[in-house]
Order: sequence, then C-alpha cells, then structure tokens
Amino acid sequence: MHGMVPNSDGSTPVLVRRLARGYLARHRRGIGLALLFTVALAGLTALYPIVIQQGFDRFAAGDSSIAWLIPPVIILVTCLKALAQYGQAVAVQAVVLRVIEAIQGDLFRALTRADLAQVVRDAPARHASRFTVDAAAIREALTKTINGAADILTVVGLIGSMVWLDWQMSLVAALLYPIAVLPILKLGKRIRRASGGMQDRMGEVAAQLTESFSAARVVRAYRLEAQEEARAGRAFAQLRAALLGIARTRASLDPMLEALGGVAVAAVLAFVGWRVASGQGTVGEFTGFVAALLIASRPVRALGSLNAALQEGLAGLSRVFAVIDAPRRITDAPGAVPLPAGRGRVAFEDVGFHYEGTPDAALEGLSFVAEPGQTVALVGPSGAGKSTALALVPRLYDATAGAVRLDGADVRQVSLGSLRDAIAYVGQDAVMFDDTAFANIACGRPGATPEQVEEAARAAAAHGFIAGLPQGYATPLGPAGGRLSGGQKQRIALARALLRDPRVLLLDEATSALDAENEALVQGALARLRQGRTTLVIAHRLATVREADRIVVMERGRAVEQGSHAALMAADGLYARLVRTQAFGGAEPVTAG
Repeated sequence: MHGMVPNSDGSTPVLVRRLARGYLARHRRGIGLALLFTVALAGLTALYPIVIQQGFDRFAAGDSSIAWLIPPVIILVTCLKALAQYGQAVAVQAVVLRVIEAIQGDLFRALTRADLAQVVRDAPARHASRFTVDAAAIREALTKTINGAADILTVVGLIGSMVWLDWQMSLVAALLYPIAVLPILKLGKRIRRASGGMQDRMGEVAAQLTESFSAARVVRAYRLEAQEEARAGRAFAQLRAALLGIARTRASLDPMLEALGGVAVAAVLAFVGWRVASGQGTVGEFTGFVAALLIASRPVRALGSLNAALQEGLAGLSRVFAVIDAPRRITDAPGAVPLPAGRGRVAFEDVGFHYEGTPDAALEGLSFVAEPGQTVALVGPSGAGKSTALALVPRLYDATAGAVRLDGADVRQVSLGSLRDAIAYVGQDAVMFDDTAFANIACGRPGATPEQVEEAARAAAAHGFIAGLPQGYATPLGPAGGRLSGGQKQRIALARALLRDPRVLLLDEATSALDAENEALVQGALARLRQGRTTLVIAHRLATVREADRIVVMERGRAVEQGSHAALMAADGLYARLVRTQAFGGAEPVTAG
C-alpha cells in the first residue's frame, strides 16, 4: 500500500523504516510543528534550575533589587512552558492520529481486496481487533516516541544547565543513569514477546464473544448457557494471565528508575556536602543543581518506559503489516483483457478444486454447460461441492484443474473487474449494510439514479414496503438490516441484483427460509430476475428444480447425472432417490445444503 514493498521481515529497524517512509514522511509539516513546540518546551524546562540558582545567589549576595524579579520570571517561564506543552501535545496527536487513520485504511483495503480464503481463515472479530487493539498499541508507541524526542531534548537541556552550574557534580550523576540501559532493553524484549501473545488473546476473546452472541438462540434453545460461560471464563483467564505478565514486566521499570534516581540524588548530595564543607560551591549552585536533577527524573523515567511501549507498538505493527503484505492469489493475470461480449454462456470443463489444507478434492472432473438464458439447478447431498462450484464463477476461488469459461473466456484470463461486473449473487441470507434502503439497492450499480433504483425495487416487489418506511428510501435499515423482516431483506437483495443487470445470476436459493406469503413474492421477483439471464441455482426446493432447464446432480465434487426433471426421474438414479427420500411437497428441501 502507498508504494510500500511487501516485506515479511518483522525486525525493529525494518518496521521503523517502513513506518517512517510509508506514513510519517507524509506529515513533515505536522512533525516540524511538534518539534518546534518540543524545542521550546525543552528550553523553558532547562531554564528553571538556572533561574533558581540566580535567585538564591542574588539573595545570598544581598542584591535584593534583582532577586525580587525572580518569582515573576518563574511565573512567566511556567506560563510559556504550559503553552508549549499544550501546543506540543495537540501537534503530536494530530500527526499520530493521521498516521493511525492511514494504517487502518491500508489494513481495511488489504482485507477487502484479499482472497476470500484469507479473510475466512480468521473470525471477523479477530480481524476487527487489529483495528482496535493493535491500532491502540501503535498509537501509544508513536505518541511516546514523539514525546520521547521532547524528553531527550529536555534531558539534554537540563544536562547543559547542570554542567553550567557544576561540571563535577554533573559527572557523578552521568555515571549512574546509563547503568539502567541494559535492564531496560532486556525488559523491552520480554514485553514485545508478551505483547504479541496478549494481542492474540484479545483477538480470540473478541471472536469468541461475537460467536456466542450471534448464536444466542441456539445457546438458549439447547441450554448451553453454563457451557458458554465456562468457555468465556477460560478465555478471560488466559487474557488476564497475558495482561498480568505484561503488567508485571512494565511495573518493574518505574521502581527501578525511581531507585536509581534516589541513588543519584543521594550521591550528589554526599558529594555536594563534601564540597560545601570545603568551601568550593555556592548554595545557589547546589539548589539549582538538585532542582535540575529532580526535574530530569521525570523525562528520564519516561524514556525508560518508552522502550516498553515501543515494543508493544512494534508487535502490533508487525501483525498489521503481515496482513497488508499477505500475497493475493486471486488477481488479474498478466495481460488480462476485459470479458468479451456475450449473453452469459457458462461452461465448467473438467474442473477440479482443493481447499488449502484439505486432502480431499472439493470438486473433481466437474463438467456441465449453462447456455445463455438457461436456468441450471445444482442439486446433491450436503458437501457435494455445489457452493464451491458457484464460488468459482466470480473467482472467489480459482479452479486448481480444468477451466471455468464465461462466453468462451477462461475466467482466470479476463480482468477481475469486468468479470464480476457481469455477475450477480443472491444467497439464502440476504446481506444488508447499516445504511439506507436506497444505498443497499444502489450498491448493485454505483452511480445509479433514484429512478433506476425505484424501478429495480418495483421489479423485486420491494417498492411497496420501502415507500411505507418512515423516510422511504432514505430510511436507515440498521445493523444487518435489523428493521426489516427476512422476506423484505431478500427482496432488497433481489432489487440490488436486478439493478446490476448481470449476464449471469448465481442463486443460493433465496426462498428456503421464508414463509409462504413472502416466498410467493420473492419467487415472483426471482422469475423476473431470471428472464433472459443465465442462472446457476443451488436448489433447495422441488418447485425450483422443476422449473430449471437443466439439472446437474452432484456427488463428491462430480456431476453424476444431468438432464431435465422428467428424464432424471425416469433414469431412477441419485436424483430420483433424493426426490423420494426427501418427500417433496413443493416446499420441502431437495437437499440440506
């Protein structure tokens, strides 16, 4: 994305370089503004010890005329520092949030364009956790890293003040703080490893919760409440253990730095006591130096904890880039051409297909032809490969043997955009977006006019109930179309397909879960939708099968019988057995799936 070269290397330098070049480089002006405020903040902080030293020494010298100016100067420095602090915080967040927005956009783009096999491999909630958990970790790391620049400049400024006040005391303090570097780096590595595990646990918990809530009816019907509670309890316990492991490691940083700071202050005080006793320093220098040392303890501690946040962010960044970089197999072939003109002739030629990671073939030697305008019904036992066959036409998956042809062209050799523009799909579960009725239909053909959308809705017997909604076509349908009945959702899905005006219609028959009244309305809309189009339908009802021009009977990924209903019944093969054993009465399913 954005010209970045896919890279599986998750090492820190590679991740940081990619983040800087691919995202931060676009915000040079914002980063420059943040640095300007940062320099001002660091400089004003470094002034404190010098102002304090001047005040004490002026008082000690009896120069009261200038000494009384010190309190107003301190107030002025404090106010300017507060303004710089506010400006820096806002400037940093403006840059960080834009970077996170860009990363989330790239991640979403990668997932929406990824192969279907890659997307279905993980639960939706696990994908969602990358936009929340991982993004939060990256945001925290970026914020602390940019703030770390302010802390470094502040410490440098304070070191300058300390050296100016007393270089010998500065040397004592400087020898103590670097001792903390090694344990901080070691703890950072542990945190990065633990953070990866914690982010995985959070994804698993989110996926399990989504699964449990979506299965609410089954959980109650089968009295699985206790089982689900126990399963969730185990997931929560694993997440707690992962979070506690990180918390313990992170919690050890601040006390370690606090103790080190105490040792540094004690050592400086002992050294200063010896110097004051021998008459080698002033009270102002001593007070200013200790003030600088104490002021420096906060940014030093922040720099110590920076590595921990950075490692968590890098773990999240590594996971996000792994998704963005995942290679796509379903892409335009080199030299892909637009789909040639035609009327929608679909041919399966000795097609074979294996799902990744499964030894058995989902399809093997599947051959049949759907002539332009014909309706071809795929029937067979559950697991026969019907849904897989449908998925190969729009290249949701690619055949691993043989070829699927549309109007004479191998679907793998034409551009993906032109292929999918020629196809519409309507499934048993009508997919609705949390948008208006108009938008849910218009997505079938982006840019469609209101008149075209209404015409499609009328043809799908949907205009009547849409017009009766509170805001008509502008009515939001809610998440997953929750404000509509099953029949209404199906008719909107059919209107979407009609608006697309496809050559080929793929139906995982849309009426199997509807009541008689809704089924009649949807069947009428389906009849209009099929007119003049090649239709491949996974048939669940005898009425649909009888209407088909050709029936392809599938078993174990093969077409074992083909023909009309009458011819197949006369052959007394698998199809005839399915019809008899399922006891069709016009509404009973041909198969389970």
